[in-house]
Amino acid sequence: MSAFERHPGAFARDLIAIADFDAASSVPRFHFVNLVSGGVTSLLVAHGRGSDPDHSGWVKRFSNAPGSAASSAGAYRTGPLYVGKHGPSRRIAGLDPTNSNAEPRAIVVHGAWYVSQDMVKEHGKLGRSEGCFAVAERALPEVLARLGEGRLIYADRLHA
Repeated sequence: MSAFERHPGAFARDLIAIADFDAASSVPRFHFVNLVSGGVTSLLVAHGRGSDPDHSGWVKRFSNAPGSAASSAGAYRTGPLYVGKHGPSRRIAGLDPTNSNAEPRAIVVHGAWYVSQDMVKEHGKLGRSEGCFAVAERALPEVLARLGEGRLIYADRLHA
């Protein structure tokens, strides 16, 4: 909620998405919180390979540096939809010093084959992105619809 205070008027105030990167990639840790009803939906989300260099399934570090392939912590504002190399995707802008390079790094929300319960069953963890919020391909239409333009995504290690 402090992200709303730090960035007044930047977001719609009906829904937020929270990526709790303190949890392992094998568990649903991308939480969609409906601020009107109080309902929560949780989905799988990958983190960047630069955040988990030994591919343990746990975020070890964040980076905002270009070329780091790491996830970045902080508040993001969702932008427009587009179709890119990962198919339908949503642009996002990093609003904090810890994620201010999101746009030049092409950090977006997209679907990925390496995000699924089958991947968790087979490998005990998800694959890794280049720092993007990669979700299951079958969940992507719902994610893109719920995260319309002007929504808040907040990412961090929330329990550390």
